[in-house]
Amino acid sequence: MSGPRWKCVCAYDGTAFDGWQSQARGRAIQDVIEARLAQIFGEPVRIHGSGRTDAGVHATGQVFHFDAEWRHATGKLLAALRGGLPAAIQVKSVRAVAADFHARFQATNKRYVYRLQLGDADPFARPFCWQIFNPLDLAAMEAAAVALRGRHDFRAFTALNGTVREDTVRNLRRLEIRRRGRSVRITVEAEGFLYKMVRSLVGALVAVGEGRLTPARVKEILGSRERTALVKTAPPHGLFLEKVFYA
Repeated sequence: MSGPRWKCVCAYDGTAFDGWQSQARGRAIQDVIEARLAQIFGEPVRIHGSGRTDAGVHATGQVFHFDAEWRHATGKLLAALRGGLPAAIQVKSVRAVAADFHARFQATNKRYVYRLQLGDADPFARPFCWQIFNPLDLAAMEAAAVALRGRHDFRAFTALNGTVREDTVRNLRRLEIRRRGRSVRITVEAEGFLYKMVRSLVGALVAVGEGRLTPARVKEILGSRERTALVKTAPPHGLFLEKVFYA
C-alpha cells in the first residue's frame, strides 16, 4: 500500500506476546498492530519498528511507521487504531511525517529502563520488575557501570550464537543506577544494542551488587570479548524500551 507516511509511538505490556518482531503464529506485537491496520484499510499494511524487543519485554515508547492513504482527521486514525487493539497495546500518538522517514534507520539513540525491586514486590508490580532478595551494594554496581560506560566492544555482553557477523562495538552513552526506597532503576542509552545486551549488562551489575562479581572482573570480561557463564541474562519482564530518539 502506498500513501502518506505515518509515525506512531506505542506502549505495550509484552507479557503475553512473542516480542515485537512478526512471528509465524502471529503473536508478536507487530502482527497484532498489522492485523488492526488491515481491518481499518481493508488490505495488508506493513509496519516498520525502530527495533526488536524480545518476548516478555515491554515498551512505553516504541516507534513504528507505515504508509497508507487516510482522508480523515489524524485523530480519527488514532482512535481507529486504539479501538481495535487489545488492552495490552496502546498507540499513544500518530502523525504524518516526510516520505523518507524511517523508524529504524533514522533512530539516533534508544533508552531502555530496567526495574529491580528489593524484596517482595506487590502483585501489581511483580510482572514488571525483577525481585532481588539479597542486599545490593549499589556503590560497587556504580563502579562497574563506570567501567562499562563509553565506547567498547560488547561481544562479551551479547547472547549472539555461533559466529558473530555483526559489529559488536557500541557507544554506551548512559548507564545509570538510581534507588528510590526498595525500587532500583537502571537506565541504559546507546545508539543501538546487541541481542540481549541490556539484559546481560543488568545481570552483570546485579551479580556485582550481590558480591558474585567485582567491578574489576566485569572490566576484565568486557576486555576479553568472550561470553562467560558468569554473566547471566536478566529476566525479560523487568525491561522497558522507554524512548527512541531522532535528530
